[in-house]
Amino acid sequence: MDNIKSNVTLNAQGLACPMPIVKTKKAMTQLEGGQVLEVQATDKGSKADLKAWAESTGHQYLGTVEEGDILKHYLRKSSDEEKAEKKHPNVIDNDELQLKMTSNEDMIILDVREEAEYAFDHIPNAISIPLGELEDRMNELKKEDEIYVVCRTGSRSDFAAQKLTANGFTKVINVLPGMSNWSGEMSSQIR
Repeated sequence: MDNIKSNVTLNAQGLACPMPIVKTKKAMTQLEGGQVLEVQATDKGSKADLKAWAESTGHQYLGTVEEGDILKHYLRKSSDEEKAEKKHPNVIDNDELQLKMTSNEDMIILDVREEAEYAFDHIPNAISIPLGELEDRMNELKKEDEIYVVCRTGSRSDFAAQKLTANGFTKVINVLPGMSNWSGEMSSQIR
């Protein structure tokens, strides 16, 4: 598997419960909302512990990659953007997008979540351009294409949809709520 990009890496190798969580809590307080933390641990129980902790605190557990005895856990810090008001006028819900996908309509699905989020689960054939890279990579998209923008909750995709529209893209649709409630087919880079 390709390396997954994270903002900060925390070494918790050799530590037993509850120390990986204690160190993760401290590291998360130093991140900005939306950033990804990689926690490297050797405690086999850390996977379930970190997942449960992330869910109980509102952070997002992205997944775990095992490399020998080392478990690499990826967590995304919650942010205020998740609660932001949605403003892009063109929206569609997950069910409507799934229907369009089955009818083989010509469309682009743009996933604007972080690379680590995309790596663990994404809609098959979705293009990954994290919101933070969209400005620089906009030229990879065609302005006349019908583009369905997804993220985890519909907030980042709303920002991305607004940004694309402001740059001359004419058929941009924000998908709500996005991957947090996606029940359709999924793909992963993990093999």
